[in-house]
Amino acid sequence: MKAARLVSPRQFEIIDAEVPTPEDGQCLIRLEKLSVCGSDIRHEYSHLFPEEHYPGRLGAPGHECAGVVVESRCQDFQEGQRVIIYPGRGSDSGGLVEYITSGPNLMCALPDEGDLAEWVLCQPSGTVLYSVQQMGSLLGKDVAVVGQGVIGLSFTMLTAKLGARRVIGIDPLDYRLDWSKRMGATHTINPDKDNVVAAVEELTGGRGVDVVAEAAGYPDSFNTALRLVAQFGKVMVFGIQSDEFIPVEHELLMERQPTLIPTTGGRLIDPMAPIRTMVDLKQRGWCDPGQMVTHRLPFAEVQRAFELYEGQQDGIIKVVMSI
Repeated sequence: MKAARLVSPRQFEIIDAEVPTPEDGQCLIRLEKLSVCGSDIRHEYSHLFPEEHYPGRLGAPGHECAGVVVESRCQDFQEGQRVIIYPGRGSDSGGLVEYITSGPNLMCALPDEGDLAEWVLCQPSGTVLYSVQQMGSLLGKDVAVVGQGVIGLSFTMLTAKLGARRVIGIDPLDYRLDWSKRMGATHTINPDKDNVVAAVEELTGGRGVDVVAEAAGYPDSFNTALRLVAQFGKVMVFGIQSDEFIPVEHELLMERQPTLIPTTGGRLIDPMAPIRTMVDLKQRGWCDPGQMVTHRLPFAEVQRAFELYEGQQDGIIKVVMSI
């Protein structure tokens, strides 16, 4: 089978590897659509590991994938069924492979109809849905979303759908702010052009927003969230920081006294639950994360896919590869 792996920072090779054999209780899935996540970029693709780390784990980084069950040794899924797979912690390989084995606890059934390239986006948007579920009622509330990549745009889409009065998208890239409006933002702010805190205070009469979603994963964006939240509001910590420890503006934290809610859907007991819900919501037309697919490439161009995503080139929001 075809498989990709990192041989050095920012450098892939595609090799022939053995097709894995499913154990009892598992399925063998032929993957058809693979996507790139920002966490793949920052925490593996561009990260400088010790020399002995390379070549990296087969198929890594990569965890957004969808395909078809070709062999089932469990009762939950049948051959020919389309699924999203989450190669979670402890998996034998990452998702940048032609075939992968998985247990049913890390699989989500998909409808027979529709473009798999669009369905696979229910995976990242599903993890955001879990975070949004922790916000409580948003009816009439003001929400700010720091970062407007796929994760931030998913926050924008869902909070707008759930009745937030204002949804403020924040990002230094104007093309992403255009997408933010398309996904439901009522207001957008470019921090490289405007004072974000002053702009949010003007919009909210000086009080700040009820909920901030931190979807960028940088120390500055984390502290920006603290500056934007109203006293006793909520900060949803979603972005994964590169460093183990980050500086926090303690005086500001004590002044605002927000509720900090860290949310990582992949660490749930049932990490596929919010993804299944997102699939259901897309199927009935309530929302469509699949519209964020902007680029489609063959698997042979995995190097270019990651370079496009890391460099934020060509108006990219989401790239999906076909294998």
